[in-house]
Amino acid sequence: MTCKTLPVQNIAREFNYPETTFVLPSEHADNTHRVIILTPTSELPFAGHPTLGTAVALAHAQSPHADRAECRFEEGVGMIPVSVYKMSDGALRAELSVTQRSLQLLERLSPAMWADILNLDEASVCPGDSQNGVWSCGTSFTFVPVTNVDALATASVNLASWKQHLSLEETTGVFVFTRDTNTRVIDIRARMFAPDHGIAEDPATESAVAALAGWLVDAEQPDDGTHHWTIAQRVEMGRSSLLELEADVKNGRILGVRVAGCAVPVTTGMITDP
Repeated sequence: MTCKTLPVQNIAREFNYPETTFVLPSEHADNTHRVIILTPTSELPFAGHPTLGTAVALAHAQSPHADRAECRFEEGVGMIPVSVYKMSDGALRAELSVTQRSLQLLERLSPAMWADILNLDEASVCPGDSQNGVWSCGTSFTFVPVTNVDALATASVNLASWKQHLSLEETTGVFVFTRDTNTRVIDIRARMFAPDHGIAEDPATESAVAALAGWLVDAEQPDDGTHHWTIAQRVEMGRSSLLELEADVKNGRILGVRVAGCAVPVTTGMITDP
């Protein structure tokens, strides 16, 4: 697929953002847009961060004075509905509903191997009887719990060990997180690494947060009802993102997952085809 004569993958590589979206007319009349999501090196079937940001950008550009807008995006995993509405302070908040439930694909490596991959002490990885594993809501991620925010801040990728033990086909990236956040306001602190996709670290990963619902429900077995978690990602990066996760649970099964967050316009520009 190209944008005029410029291959869009080249544009995404030039921008070098974790994800870049390209908005096209929808293929079906019931939907609003077709959205293509690219990392610097490849296309993703779904990613929450760019989906929410794209919805906010479209609402800001097309209906700047409206209090609410509805989007129906055609993405690689199917149609993704997104609601955008204006907060009391004027900020735009977007919420997407995930069309695929959180599914566990396979369990992964031993804590010792994860300690090597993440440059951590083995005692910091998978505390207690917690498990690492691969979960997906359309895009698969490996989830690795660690003891506390100090271990989270210390984590970094041992690239040689990563290439030895991890398969790009099985997981998009590694979502490292802790429930020990030192605050009642934040339920989970997290970081996400995806060097195979040209993403050293992602400041916000809503597709991983959506899949995290599967890990949380499986590990913590919450009662029936709607459960809410607030996740702060990449505080260490100086680009902290606050994400909201909701899951509807019945008889230990997830019936629905929603992810939300606010976004603001930062810059605009034009690409000239030489």
